[in-house]
Amino acid sequence: MSEWDVIVVGSGAGAMTAAVRAHDLGLKTLVIEKSDKFGGTSAVSGGGIWIPVNPDMARVGREDNFKDAWAYVMAATKGEVPEARLRAYMENGAPMLNYLAEKTRLSFRAVGAYPDYYQHFPGARPGGRTMEPHIFDRFQLGDAVKDMRGAERRGFLFGRMTMDQTDAAVLMGRKPGWFLHAVKIVLRYLFDVGARAKGKFDRRMTMGQAMVGALRTSMLDRDMPLWLNVKFTGLKTEGQRVTGITIERNGKAETLIAKRAVILAAGGFEQNQEMRAQYLPNPTKATWTASSAPNTGDAIKAGVAIGAATEFMDKAWWTPSVEMPGGGAADPVITSRAGPGCVIVNAKGKRFANEAMPYLEFGEAQYADHDAGNGAIPAWMVFDARFRKQYPAGPLYPSVILPDSKLPPEWEGDLYYKADDIGTLADRIGIDKEGLRGTIARMADYAKTGVDLEFNKGGDIYDRYYGDHKNKPNPCLAALDEPPFYAIKLAPGDIGTKGGLKADEYARVIAESGRPIQGLYAIGNCSGAVMGPGYPGPGSTIGPAMVMGYVAVGHIAGANAA
Repeated sequence: MSEWDVIVVGSGAGAMTAAVRAHDLGLKTLVIEKSDKFGGTSAVSGGGIWIPVNPDMARVGREDNFKDAWAYVMAATKGEVPEARLRAYMENGAPMLNYLAEKTRLSFRAVGAYPDYYQHFPGARPGGRTMEPHIFDRFQLGDAVKDMRGAERRGFLFGRMTMDQTDAAVLMGRKPGWFLHAVKIVLRYLFDVGARAKGKFDRRMTMGQAMVGALRTSMLDRDMPLWLNVKFTGLKTEGQRVTGITIERNGKAETLIAKRAVILAAGGFEQNQEMRAQYLPNPTKATWTASSAPNTGDAIKAGVAIGAATEFMDKAWWTPSVEMPGGGAADPVITSRAGPGCVIVNAKGKRFANEAMPYLEFGEAQYADHDAGNGAIPAWMVFDARFRKQYPAGPLYPSVILPDSKLPPEWEGDLYYKADDIGTLADRIGIDKEGLRGTIARMADYAKTGVDLEFNKGGDIYDRYYGDHKNKPNPCLAALDEPPFYAIKLAPGDIGTKGGLKADEYARVIAESGRPIQGLYAIGNCSGAVMGPGYPGPGSTIGPAMVMGYVAVGHIAGANAA
């Protein structure tokens, strides 16, 4: 029976931020991970964190203040999150960033042009609140890189060259200089002979890989343990206090003592079909999630077993997704919906939302339209040959890079459908052909005027962020008139679930009685979302996980959280 001051269950960015700070505050700390790869959902994410009033905003020409940020967060969370919890997040974001920059290998920079999602809310900003990790050299991680959860294919250019958030926006939006920008990425990779001699992948870690790689290297700098292949089986209690955990390791049951606290940071329940069916709107399938981490709600169930309360269990970080033939994580359709020359329709062939809207709201709109009897699950993203050539469509790279002849033949008629005319395409996918023809005709009219009279696609700066800035008059609108025509099936997928153990402003887990459970903390997606029902901006998942991990450890150690 081993003893630790703090045990962290999970190995994502929030977990490792908490662990490193606990070590730095003099607490003997262990991190456990149930899979054979560390990094969790964080490792396969875009790596963004949403931190209002962050210290790097001025560098990118953005201004922020607490009053505006507070008004915006209050509107986004719809009064469903206690103000004390929101204030803890808001007030500790900048101190956490400063700590990481000064004491670890991880630092962040503001993304000046990435807008908040709700531009119509008071206090919104056109950019700067979302931050991305600085590039990290994978060779600094040493042999541990083999134990890190790898990035998804969408995180690479040509399958091996890394991009950061800024690169992706320039290339996806075909912004001025985009082609030269792509050439620079390719040349940088080709001229790095030393890295290519060691493998095909770029030495530059970006997005979630950079974040997790830097944090794990910071743990290695401190000689901190991270145990892989350890199954968390429950919480050990004495009276009203959590005093440790039970695990299975190397085929044997063990008990680990946590003298100060257990921090649950093991993700949500998106991979657990039984829990999805119990809590989320139906229909729902685990194969619709874009999360590749093995998040099955173990920490949530363990907390409930000792009397913890839960919240937001019917909500997820929705995004339309494409089920991949052969299984594995679904492909999230986050950015390509903004491109000109596509529509998303229901079984009646009609649109039900602004295709370019934030992905959480799109998921909600898809469920609402389906519940109204319009057959929006699945929905269909329809586009023409011009779109297919220039823009990605979910897992389909632009045909100028990956033509149809190079796609796996089994994908046609499963992942995507193709026809020479709209009517035939509608028949192939089983939707109303006259409805689809009418939708296509209206989109042609909107493309001429630049104004979408139904859903205002391209009407705000968030829509236009991933639109094609060379396309006039609206970067998100174009006629679908060049055959052949294509369709891909969209499920109401997610990048993780929002519901979990109810936690307070110190990340302490709250019992059904309303009192904190001593010695137990929860952060990230195994706790109820700090952002409640909302999604204020890119990075609203990982940002709160890291900040509340920082706050939790400050509370455990009795240190000032700032």
